[in-house]
Amino acid sequence: MTANPLPVVRGGHRLHAEVRPGTGVPIVLMHGFPDNLHLYDRLLPHLDPVRPVVRFDFLGWGRSDKPAGYPYTADNQTRDVAAVLDAVSDHLGQTRAVLVAHDASGPPAIDWAMRNPERVAALVLLNTYYHWLPGIRRPPVIAIFSTPGIGAVARTLARRRPAVQGRLYAWQVGEFISDPTVRGEVVPQLLRDFPPAQPAFFRLNQDLLGTLLRRRRRIADMRRFNPPVRVVFGARDRYLNARVARRFTALFPNADLHLLPDARHYVQVDEPERVGRLISTA
Repeated sequence: MTANPLPVVRGGHRLHAEVRPGTGVPIVLMHGFPDNLHLYDRLLPHLDPVRPVVRFDFLGWGRSDKPAGYPYTADNQTRDVAAVLDAVSDHLGQTRAVLVAHDASGPPAIDWAMRNPERVAALVLLNTYYHWLPGIRRPPVIAIFSTPGIGAVARTLARRRPAVQGRLYAWQVGEFISDPTVRGEVVPQLLRDFPPAQPAFFRLNQDLLGTLLRRRRRIADMRRFNPPVRVVFGARDRYLNARVARRFTALFPNADLHLLPDARHYVQVDEPERVGRLISTA
């Protein structure tokens, strides 16, 4: 992707964002955790070549600022989304966008979309979540770090034994990808970027259960959300699985579901061509 920097500053902190120039409604790609914008490297060539494409790292991740002691939460990530989309509007002159959320970017993307439906051309949800649904299973490493009490012990051990944390990361993220060859390319790159993002990873895990529970209050808002929603899940994801995808889709009044039978959690890595087409036509 031939990309230009997109200046985004929020609260004195710089978010790394980049835009592929084009015309029409932009596509905005959002990563989850524990990854960054490189999660979309394999997908980019398969998106509509005419339209602008924006991707960015949330604060704490990738090449964005990592302020010490910052409250890395889903609510603050919603503010990151708002800052990026305002910058997109200023830079491209486009007030509407296709929002693409994966994994932990689901809550901030959906929160922003429900507050700004007039600015949403479409919402595309890739193996993500919003609130607690029957069938959701936390990946083992996420379960360890997000469980009160156990998480505190795990954080202490991870700081003392970074090599062990690295092996856990490689194993867990490797489970998200179907093809062993692709796994061998993608996981080392994401792992190299992970150590500086560890504080954000820890804090977002602490916030996870509260995020899932608090957003149950907003189900009525989801049922009133009228812009088109496209749910694209890898059916082989053991955690955010096909059962979750079906229940998720049913919460929106104008949604369609696409289950990709051979893809796991990183559906944009496993099936980039098909996912690119589904995003481009949303």
